[in-house]
This record gives sequence, structure tokens and C-alpha cells, in this order.
Amino acid sequence: MNFDPAIAAQQAFHRAQETDDLGELADQIAEDEDTFSSDAGPEAKQAYERLQKIGEQLPHAQGFQEFLIYITWQQVTEETIPRHFQRGLELCNQFLNQFGESLEGSVTANQVMNIQESFRGGLGKQEALMPEFDEDAFEGGD
Repeated sequence: MNFDPAIAAQQAFHRAQETDDLGELADQIAEDEDTFSSDAGPEAKQAYERLQKIGEQLPHAQGFQEFLIYITWQQVTEETIPRHFQRGLELCNQFLNQFGESLEGSVTANQVMNIQESFRGGLGKQEALMPEFDEDAFEGGD
């Protein structure tokens, strides 16, 4: 990745707060984000899980959904287990399916696609970026 997911998470969170997309959950989200960002261990993990549950209630909140992707990568670095990689990949897929067309070519789209590949890689599902190169590698090259 050529960006810092923690910084990207903060930027996405601020964008989410600038919209009305969070509605009445805005205060709870801000409290959980503060706990997640400032603590480690069980409290941060619980805050992460609460944020993910809230995200299921706000599928159209673009900035918040982007934020969830980045904090899932942070969770991967804290607890490297397949469940977090899978959740991250699901979030990326949902985000790109819902918002990708309108974000095509943007920094956000590029970052989400970049982190999507990292989640895939963590699950051993990396796609060949240059299939013809991979084919040549197995056939002895040029």
C-alpha cells in the first residue's frame, strides 16, 4: 500500500461527520471511534465491533463505509486472523459495488482497490495483475 490506512481512516471519518449520513448515531460513532483510536486491547476491539454493527445500519454512508474499511486493516495489524481479512474484503467489495462508479479514478477508489488487494493477499486470493506474465512464468518465459 502506498498510503497510511490510519490517516485515511481519520480523513474518511471527518468526511462522514461533515454529512448528515450518520444521523442520530453520530454521537455513538464518535465515542466508539475515539475508543478505537486511543485504546488497545479489549476496549478497542469492542469499539471496533460496535462500529462494524453500526455500519450495517448505514450502508449508504459513503465516508463511514470507507472508514470501516481502513479500520478493518488496522484491526488486521492488531489481530491477524482470517476473519478480519474476510471482513475487509467484503467491505471493499460492497463499497466498490455501491460507490465505485461515481468514484472512478479518485484517490479514494485507488486506495480502496489497493487495500482490497491486501485483504485478498492475506486470504491467499491474490489475482494476477499481469496474467500474461504469470502464464509465461509457468511456460518458461520468452
